[in-house]
Amino acid sequence: MDKKISSNLTLLALAINAFAIGSTEFISVGLLPMIVDSFKVSLDQAGLTVSLYALGVTIGAPLLTILTGKWNRKVLMLAIMITFILGNLIAAFAPTFSILLMGRIVSSLAHGIFMSVSTIIAADVVDESRRASAIAIMFTGLTVATVTGVPLGTYIGQQTSWNMSFIFIAVIGFIGLLASLFLVPTNLPIPGKVDLLGIKRIFTNKPLVISFLITALGYGGTFAVYTYISPILERYFGYSDSAIVIILVVYGIMVAIGNTIGGKLANKNTLNVLFKMFIALAISLCFMYFAILSTNMIIGTVSVLLLGLFAFMNVPGLQLYVVQLAERFVPKDITLASAFNIAAFNIGISLGSTVGAKTTSTFGLQFTPLMGMVLVIIAIILVSFAKKKNH
Repeated sequence: MDKKISSNLTLLALAINAFAIGSTEFISVGLLPMIVDSFKVSLDQAGLTVSLYALGVTIGAPLLTILTGKWNRKVLMLAIMITFILGNLIAAFAPTFSILLMGRIVSSLAHGIFMSVSTIIAADVVDESRRASAIAIMFTGLTVATVTGVPLGTYIGQQTSWNMSFIFIAVIGFIGLLASLFLVPTNLPIPGKVDLLGIKRIFTNKPLVISFLITALGYGGTFAVYTYISPILERYFGYSDSAIVIILVVYGIMVAIGNTIGGKLANKNTLNVLFKMFIALAISLCFMYFAILSTNMIIGTVSVLLLGLFAFMNVPGLQLYVVQLAERFVPKDITLASAFNIAAFNIGISLGSTVGAKTTSTFGLQFTPLMGMVLVIIAIILVSFAKKKNH
């Protein structure tokens, strides 16, 4: 088979798996009222289905990468998807809230290692010039999940029961498992046993540590606002519940466009491109703040869609930059460095959401874009510092 066709089929398999995994990360957000009713728990407790998942990804990515360094990559990918399916089935048939949380944690462990391993596979199966684009294709699965998988899973839960939403995701995971079985090559490079000293090598390397901070702050800044995008659309721009769903779908389409553009741009001069993307993101957050002050529906809608365009545009570049630094400074620890960057993305989600929550309770919902912008500006300063060190 032609190498390019073969690599594209591998990327398709990774994207399908990423779609399944992306659908499950935020699915419980739409199901929280049903979970509260079903298990008679508080809304805060039900929120553990999201926060414990993020924690599982953060811990699972580096830990499982260390434990599976000698595994064949295809076998590992199949094991990841089997674990993912199992976690969702545990959640689907959970008789108690504790077992539901256990299912979420099992799924999150699969998520963490999938993201770190699949990034390396995506970069390995294509030519040097297509690496960021390949990573973007894989991440497109996550983006499409945000646009369609999460709303569809929520809709299924609303029409039947929350249990069916997790069964729906397990079925997508099974399709991903079959795609991995037939489309992921068996002869991919194996990183070998992960040396625990690799953790020390990574965290004593200043450029890598700075890159993790850039990921957490630059990616996380958006979540100060995105977490509260529905109440912003309702309160300040006058949208109804049904209209908000449509806006969020269009927002997701803008994210997919931005992700694709970001992948193409980041193939060359990754750091310079990231610098420009973060400036565009900071400007879009600032624009959203003034749009909220205006309470104008048209200006507000434009600000939300612009945020969607720039929100995840940086993701392929952030992941590629870490791989490039690891190849240069810690070539034995590339997969582990990738895993820590996946953890940094999830720390960014938690950080941005927490900053958004504190801002809302202390100053008001309208100030969340400004606080998100502050996080992104810190990332811009760090990128400037990294650029100087590169020269």
